[in-house]
Amino acid sequence: MKLYITKLILGALFLLSTFISAQNLSKNQFQVKGNCEMCKERIETTAIKAGAKSARYSIDSQTLTLETAGNISPENILKKVAEAGHDNEKFKASTETYEKLPGCCHYERDLQPTITTEKHDNHSKNENEFYVKGNCGSCKARIEKAAKDSGADFAEWDTEKQTVTLKFDPVKTSADKILKKIADVGHDNEKFKSTNAVYKNLPDCCLYDREIPFGEANPKVHFEEGAKHDDDKDAEDHSQHRNSEKNIEQVNILGSKAATSINKKEAGLVFNIDKKELLKAACCNLSESFETNATVDVSFSNAVTGTKQLKMLGLDQKYTSLTRELLPEIRGLASAYGLNFIPGRWIESIQLTKGGSTVTNGYESITGQINTEFLKNAEKPETSLNLFADFNGRAEANITSVSPINEKWSQTFLLHGNGTFGDTDMNDDSFLDRPKGTQLNAAYLLNFNDLEKSGFGSHFGINFIKDERTAGQIGFDKKISQDKQPLYGVGIDISRFQVWNKTGYVFAGKPYQSLGWMNQYTFHQQDSFFGLRNYSGKQQTYYSNLVFESILGNTNHKYKAGASFMYDGYDETYLTNNFKRNEIVPGVFAEYTLTGLKYTLVAGARADFHNLAGTQFTPRLNFKYDFTPQTILRLSAGRGFRTANVFAESQQYFASNRNIQILQNGGDIYGLKPEIAWNYGASLQQEFKLFGRKSTIMADFFRTDFQDQVLVDLDRSPQQLTFYNLDGKSFANSFQTQFDFTPFKNFDVRLAYKYYDVQADYLDGRREVPFMAKHRGFVNLAYSTNKNNNGGFWSFDTTMNVVGKQRLPNNSTNPAEFQLPMYSESYAVLNAQISRNFNKKLRAYLGGENLTSYYQKNAIMDFRNPFGNYFDGGMVYAPIMKANFYVGLDVTF
Repeated sequence: MKLYITKLILGALFLLSTFISAQNLSKNQFQVKGNCEMCKERIETTAIKAGAKSARYSIDSQTLTLETAGNISPENILKKVAEAGHDNEKFKASTETYEKLPGCCHYERDLQPTITTEKHDNHSKNENEFYVKGNCGSCKARIEKAAKDSGADFAEWDTEKQTVTLKFDPVKTSADKILKKIADVGHDNEKFKSTNAVYKNLPDCCLYDREIPFGEANPKVHFEEGAKHDDDKDAEDHSQHRNSEKNIEQVNILGSKAATSINKKEAGLVFNIDKKELLKAACCNLSESFETNATVDVSFSNAVTGTKQLKMLGLDQKYTSLTRELLPEIRGLASAYGLNFIPGRWIESIQLTKGGSTVTNGYESITGQINTEFLKNAEKPETSLNLFADFNGRAEANITSVSPINEKWSQTFLLHGNGTFGDTDMNDDSFLDRPKGTQLNAAYLLNFNDLEKSGFGSHFGINFIKDERTAGQIGFDKKISQDKQPLYGVGIDISRFQVWNKTGYVFAGKPYQSLGWMNQYTFHQQDSFFGLRNYSGKQQTYYSNLVFESILGNTNHKYKAGASFMYDGYDETYLTNNFKRNEIVPGVFAEYTLTGLKYTLVAGARADFHNLAGTQFTPRLNFKYDFTPQTILRLSAGRGFRTANVFAESQQYFASNRNIQILQNGGDIYGLKPEIAWNYGASLQQEFKLFGRKSTIMADFFRTDFQDQVLVDLDRSPQQLTFYNLDGKSFANSFQTQFDFTPFKNFDVRLAYKYYDVQADYLDGRREVPFMAKHRGFVNLAYSTNKNNNGGFWSFDTTMNVVGKQRLPNNSTNPAEFQLPMYSESYAVLNAQISRNFNKKLRAYLGGENLTSYYQKNAIMDFRNPFGNYFDGGMVYAPIMKANFYVGLDVTF
């Protein structure tokens, strides 16, 4: 009996102790960042060692579930987890600890914890102190005002510590509400991030570095008067502040977003060109947007029509994929004049990729891709007017209006008109140096963005262009038929219509997983004549691209997969010959991205089932290795193919009396086979300090090998233009080195040298491809003054291009007076511009092109007899106009 009672008492005590123990345990769940099983093991082991009774980490939900005893604080455990390298909702790991994690454990650091484990400059935060990014006194005034407007009783932002100290009544407001308001006015903080549009709209002096982790020193800080400076020179670099009770105005500018930068995160060599870069030159259209860029070569291609063409990596524009909003843009029948259809003032940014681009954007890219983004981002309505005129009868006007409709919808109106009315003949050959005529160009964009809530976003656009040009001899009347007047004339009338939509969906709870669908319809019609030679063409294109993106296990392993469809309907008439064809190209693709601690690998492939060119397999590879954050190596290799539009792409030779001959080779496109090429590249980027400021040296080498090519042979006879497929080798070697540095504040220098070796096996042997200089030099200097109280400043920009000698087509069978030398002479072209920003809303500029007035004196062969056998306006290797000056005005409402 006693034994039974003893067992009963012991059992009751055991149950009681278990109950008490359970009462002392608490179970909590916290957000913790991680990627893989290694992360899971590290997080759980750290939590147990820190005193947790149990710890279970879920990779899918990114949560850590803890069971702790009453005397163990979950915050202490989470602090240890952060010290092991994992950000969580309470603490943030130090950058040094995070970087030491294995590559597979490098999660995306988008979680904004309330506390950081780091201490900077011997200070740490208290519970009423929050990290807020900013640069100067204007930032301070804006941050503190936003805090008080949202209910704070006291707000003080510390420039050096990059923190705001708040005091508020929790019944009336909250820290989250205050910090949200601060983000709304443009300042990232540890809770909320400002939108890109609001951030970009800040004054230049307030554009803080968004990549610096919270708590680290901000090198762009503008200290208040009387604050500590590194030395006397730095003290002179900072402007005085004007103080009042609620406002502090910063007058000086110490740093701003680079007008052109290399995307260090991309595996490929990608240059981001901001609209600030486009303001350095006249930039009336896309063909003039690269005058201050060393990568792209811009040249006149015809002395009669005055057209310009781009070249990249030593090859013609047709081998570069030219897109708008990542949709196919300048291709097919638009190849000759399409660069004139994108006004410079419409452009928000340009992404320029050297070498093979991603397979998700199509199969046509061989030497690279140039993508143009239109203006479409604004937090508040903004309308701008641009007026431009040069001293030789060219004028244009641009109106751009970007405005939000509500929180989710925004719209953009784009309107452009230009006209060339003067008779420009600087070399006195009786031919216009550039065509006369007009262009009307209008577009409307509608944007929907609800990615944060529903996960949906959509972009709709519509564009209409009417372009009419007349060229040839002065006095030619386009209204009179060519056979009833003795003068030589050229008429080019183009109508173009486009409508497109891009819609995307981000899966709920999976920010790394998305689905996007792009569709576009294009109608393009050209009616033209070149003397007695007629050419007309009509093209209808439908393009569709469906892309799914997700991860394999964690964000170190990303992939894209999808399908595309391209339809091109062509109907061309040259003289009396009609050429019709329909190209139907369904395709599939996949791309895998592997991200490690110091490397990124992007491997992709696509298969396209072309009804005329057969099945084409297109693999592409890009690899980036960061020896250090300042030393980056990139390697690339890839294949591309395209179908040649021999008439549309060779219109620069139509203003001549060359007969066209196509040597058919059994293909289904003009009797020719498609063009196929491999491109290989390597680049090395090195950043360092020079004059105490960031400098960059970039060197790259690319080689393009053609497996098949449609050669344009100008050497067989000066009276003949011959097309045929390659039988042998054709290659282009391109080497470029570029040096960017800032010798003193506000003064940027860009130097570049390029070497090209471009050769092909023609029917009569291997020769250098004509009109390609082996050696090119480039110098760009840009200086701006400090901003005044009204945001006004001066800008000075100048660019010099030095072009070496070029091989010219063989015309030795012509009479001596109509022969060109084997090589052209070298020359230099100097452009310059001065602009004055009176304030944020008014800007005026004055500039000059080809200030050295070098021009090709024999640009048109036998110009006195344009209907004779030796007339040729396509042998252009240099500018055809002397110095030309222009003025412009930008007004923002």
